[in-house]
Parts: sequence; structure tokens; C-alpha cells
Amino acid sequence: MTDDSVRLDRWLWAARFFKTRALASSAIAGGKVHVNGTRAKPAKQLRVGDSLRVRVGPYEWLVTVRALSERRGPPRDAQLLYDESPEGRAARERLAEAHKLAPTPTYQGKGRPTKKDRRKLELL
Repeated sequence: MTDDSVRLDRWLWAARFFKTRALASSAIAGGKVHVNGTRAKPAKQLRVGDSLRVRVGPYEWLVTVRALSERRGPPRDAQLLYDESPEGRAARERLAEAHKLAPTPTYQGKGRPTKKDRRKLELL
């Protein structure tokens, strides 16, 4: 490995998109992370200037790699590793606002919910 590249899963962990490298690896393998418009593997060598599309839950980040790091630091330092696109940030903030305003799902049946009812609630 050269000094001008770092593994994708390590960078996502260092940039604090995921709490563990295992979570980062499973997200990459599941197709939730695209590098320069294509799916990647956890061992993909990431370079400065690469564009990433990272999906975590309902939120999606569109970022450009500004710096490389294999070490996880404080959140303030992690934000210096990438530049987020303004349209990606705006879309994510709109989605967060919509989630805040959405009513919370509640059980409207009588008595205790059945197993089937609980599963329906979990899907919401």
C-alpha cells in the first residue's frame, strides 16, 4: 500500500460515517457505498479527490475525499477529511425535517398488540 491511498472501510470508519469497521464493511458489501459512481469492495484503495455516495439508514451523503486517515479522531477532525456537496446536505436536512414532523407510529388496536401487530409497527 502506498501513502497516497487508504482502504475504503478504514476511511469510512475514520471519517465517522460508521461506528466500527465491521459496520462499514457490511455497508460496502451491501451496496450502500459507491466510489466514483460504482459499487466498491471494502479493500478498495481510496484516494484524495474520489467522490463517495454513502447511505446510512434513510440518509445519504455525497462527499468528496479531501484527506486520508487510517486513525479515528474526534468528530471535528473527521469533518476535515471530506467536503460535502451542498445539494446532498440540503436533501439530508429536508429528510431529517420530514422525519421530525412525521407522526410517531402508535398502536390503535385494543389491548396488547399481537405478534403480527408488533411486526407491522416495527416496519413503520
